[in-house]
Amino acid sequence: MAKAKTHYTCQACGYQTAKWLGKCPDCGAWSSLLEETEAKVDDKRPAWGASGGASRPVKLQDVTGETEVRRRTGIAEFDRVLGGGVVGGSLVLLGGDPGIGKSTLLLAALDKLARHGPVLYVSGEESLRQTKMRAERLRVESDNIHLFAETDADRVLAAAEAMKPQALVVDSIQTMYLPELGNAPGSITQVREVAGRLMAFAKRSGVPTFLVGHVTKEGSIAGPRVLEHMVDTVLYFEGERGHPFRLLRAHKNRFGSTNEIGVFEMKGAGLMEVADPSALFLSERPQGKSGSVVTSTLNGTRPLLVEVQALVAPTGYGTARRTAIGVDGNRVALLAAVLEKKEEIPLVGCDLFVNVAGGMQLSEPACDLAVCAALVSSLQNRPLDPKTLVLGEVGLAGEVRAVGQVEPRLAEAAKMGFQRVVMPAGSARRLEKTKMQVVGVETLSEALAAMFD
Repeated sequence: MAKAKTHYTCQACGYQTAKWLGKCPDCGAWSSLLEETEAKVDDKRPAWGASGGASRPVKLQDVTGETEVRRRTGIAEFDRVLGGGVVGGSLVLLGGDPGIGKSTLLLAALDKLARHGPVLYVSGEESLRQTKMRAERLRVESDNIHLFAETDADRVLAAAEAMKPQALVVDSIQTMYLPELGNAPGSITQVREVAGRLMAFAKRSGVPTFLVGHVTKEGSIAGPRVLEHMVDTVLYFEGERGHPFRLLRAHKNRFGSTNEIGVFEMKGAGLMEVADPSALFLSERPQGKSGSVVTSTLNGTRPLLVEVQALVAPTGYGTARRTAIGVDGNRVALLAAVLEKKEEIPLVGCDLFVNVAGGMQLSEPACDLAVCAALVSSLQNRPLDPKTLVLGEVGLAGEVRAVGQVEPRLAEAAKMGFQRVVMPAGSARRLEKTKMQVVGVETLSEALAAMFD
């Protein structure tokens, strides 16, 4: 009997070779090539064209445009990130660290969607009893939720075809396998083929399908990158392990914005929505302490007020340290160089530690001025007025550049009781009206003078 042909496939990028290599020559990952059997597979994915059979090309003008019907899950933060609700036939991939709340969120969402009809939860990692225990803890008691503990993708698809559920959850995609492939579950071939068949089922039947994905130690979803290209929406659950707050962020969304975030808090009864994240992030802010500055960051349509903390201390070693959590470390080093060069503030011989309280990640340059203010406040041990908001981008020449969408930022600050804002003069001139006292500045020197003089 002839031996089955095998090849080695990189589990990170999909590169294939006839022999084993310690390092993938395509993506550079170490020890990522696994042996897989070459199996001839008949593609069982049915067509999902307009007629359900063999489709044909049509003119764009002949395609009937229909308004997207979104079904709300009843979890406002989840609906916000999805773009307003679940779209029929969509394929959503949800990733995150182990234990962060992926299964908890989807089980709670199914409880709401079950009001419209039967829903199916497929568990490839837990037994029916374990899933039932979590449902009791979350107080999920709908009669329309059906559980299926199975890892054979063919059986899962057969059950979904027979039931025609309102929503399908597969937890997780790395545990599903097709017997005819002969490879281990979680391998790149299995993940790609199973996801393809689930995609065909979702598009053909109109059933919104949610896939739970494992993540690597780098934080990206495990498996081939093609998996993220196949699905309609990619969601990431973010949060520190010892921190109660969880952020749900969309990295890809064909039906909405990729800038929206949802904020949750992990409690004993499961994930709870945070209706007012700004109040939550500022609830433990120290009053009258140096190195603490409040700024506003925009995530999609939602402005959030966050606290930027800085600690400046003389270095005890030859090279000063630059440590940043929640903000790009290279950006902190750049801003420190601008303060040193343009404002003659001695930071070269100091260790700099910058942190964004609450576990938020600041990616927009509109928070540059707040980082500079926090560093100067800590160095000089001079606290900033607690009712002052700091906003602006800082350039290499020491100028303060304008930022966009200042109206919703200031409206959120006014609602939280802030009375004064130090912001770029370019943005202040375009501002129509606000309840806050606006101090427009053009340079970093003017900004520091307005905050500390």
